[in-house]
Amino acid sequence: MPNSFGKLFTITTWGESHGPAVGVAIDGCPPGLPITAEEIQAELDRRRPGQSDIVTPRKENDRVEILSGVFEGRTTGVPLALLVRSTDARPGAYDEMREKFRPSHADYTYQAKYGHRDHRGGGRSSARETIGRVAAGAVAKKILHLAGVAPGGPVEIRAFVSQIRDIAAPAGALEKFPTLAEVEASPVRCPHAATAARMIELIKAVRAEGDSVGGVITCRARGVPPGLGEPVFDRLEADLAKAMLSLPATKGFEIGSGFAGTLSKGSQHNDAFVMREGQVHTPTNRSGGVQGGISNGEEIFFRVAFKPTATILQPQKTVDVHGAETELAARGRHDPCVLPRAVVIVEAMTALVLLDHWMRHAAQNKTFRF
Repeated sequence: MPNSFGKLFTITTWGESHGPAVGVAIDGCPPGLPITAEEIQAELDRRRPGQSDIVTPRKENDRVEILSGVFEGRTTGVPLALLVRSTDARPGAYDEMREKFRPSHADYTYQAKYGHRDHRGGGRSSARETIGRVAAGAVAKKILHLAGVAPGGPVEIRAFVSQIRDIAAPAGALEKFPTLAEVEASPVRCPHAATAARMIELIKAVRAEGDSVGGVITCRARGVPPGLGEPVFDRLEADLAKAMLSLPATKGFEIGSGFAGTLSKGSQHNDAFVMREGQVHTPTNRSGGVQGGISNGEEIFFRVAFKPTATILQPQKTVDVHGAETELAARGRHDPCVLPRAVVIVEAMTALVLLDHWMRHAAQNKTFRF
């Protein structure tokens, strides 16, 4: 179904922006995993609104409740049900949008598809839906961390903001795999301090104008073993692309050399193979850790483009549900830039894809001995 994701590690999210709660059901989680609400909460705290003066001021604690699937601190093998209640919903701020479509938002397309829509904060199209993804991603991250074995070590996934509008970290400044502390040191979640400061200034200036900006999030995953990914339709990069482009406000995905790779010749672009400590490696990584749709053991890295937030506080031309031309100046509480809070969501979706493919790989290749 369209609200579910994954083949063996499957999640189904539910809930709307200004409904009483949102959540996720996780099916296929292995039994015996040590997991606590506090571990899940740590990830949700990175996503929640109101955490700085460059994001939406909506005040939600986003406290997670584990309703099923965990007993005495370990998963039991039955579905996990995770719930987060909404405590600061203000649906009245969206009364004008009951009949008016916000430009570049999902208002019109939801109306066109279903003939009816929840106008309160966008309903199901709101980024509040991603709470379920982050909660499930926390579980997936824990499994991946414990599953990592030498020589790759534990799987680490790190996303960060690398560009806001035309402000980007200098070339070579983010070559080192950043620590979580380095990413979290700035509210914009760019691990290059000087660039982060400029990004914050830009976001504040745009917010003061009632406008918004977009940018790029880079994600890196190391410790991923070779062999993950299915040929043809379920290639690893294809599922990563689907996962990222399923996020609100995303408009582009590129892995490895991406579009820049089109400027190279094959002789310049190919990643040579070498032996290092008894393992096959590549001294360069223009493939982004994936070849033929399957992980090759190198670091996986990709970039995701996010558009400027569609809901802005400036008057815009639009039409209403009756087809009459009108004007809309949106109210409510909105992010002037979605990227700072989207970092943890990108990490969560990456974890979900990698874990699902790891389980599929094990199911096909590790169970039978002929």
